[in-house]
Amino acid sequence: MLTITRKEFNLLANFIHENYGIHLKEEKKILVLGRLQNLLERAGFTNFTDYIEYLVSDRTGGAVITLIDKITTNHTFFMREADHFSYFRDNVLPHLINTTGNKDLRIWSAACSSGEEPYTLAMILDEFLGKEKIRWDAKVLATDISDKVLNIARAGIYAKNQIDPLPERWKKSYFKNYDSENLILIDAIKNEVIYRKLNLMDKIFPFKKKFHTIFCRNVMIYFDNDTKNELANKLYNQLEYGGYLFIGHSESLNREATKFKYVMPAIYRKE
Repeated sequence: MLTITRKEFNLLANFIHENYGIHLKEEKKILVLGRLQNLLERAGFTNFTDYIEYLVSDRTGGAVITLIDKITTNHTFFMREADHFSYFRDNVLPHLINTTGNKDLRIWSAACSSGEEPYTLAMILDEFLGKEKIRWDAKVLATDISDKVLNIARAGIYAKNQIDPLPERWKKSYFKNYDSENLILIDAIKNEVIYRKLNLMDKIFPFKKKFHTIFCRNVMIYFDNDTKNELANKLYNQLEYGGYLFIGHSESLNREATKFKYVMPAIYRKE
């Protein structure tokens, strides 16, 4: 049976931190071993040293993609931290509608996982704008590091119990039957979300315009303080003045190390 030494774990943890910002503490060693053991055995590795050397030398990117999919937890659901969506609908959107003169709303779901967050934002936008939507460019950009969850998100297929938290009017208006157990989002909503793969640790983000709102929730819990501050400042630079940042309720920003103005728990603004 495979084991992982402290040295091997530290090498792997350093590689992951330097490239993806994820901070793996030593108490996660057993968890990492459990998630990677079958992967290594199937690939013919007899120790983690050889596997780490393979990771570092692989130029295709495939090995790292598989690693990230294995060690990250993409746990999300519709209407997670629902008060954020209420605040976005009741406070942020009215402000943006009245101050954005060119009918262009730029919303970014920066760690979209399997699509529940960006699709919720798309449904809110559709309902809020109503008949005026045709006049607006209000697509949602959704990014994630994991190819696995991006493929799930693009499909837009969810089990019936997964959409239970949604309002009944949304279930009737925005979903249709896929099979006996699953529903699929209608194209009018699916087409309003643009999915792209993105590593939040990239030095430069490939965006031509800044955003009015960024949702980056339950990501920074994986980062150490320096990485979290660095990401927060990068997100600040990607926002228009007056724009909002939503983070997870279990997260907070160091207001001395970042420029954001605190609005309420887990909601910040660029002023």
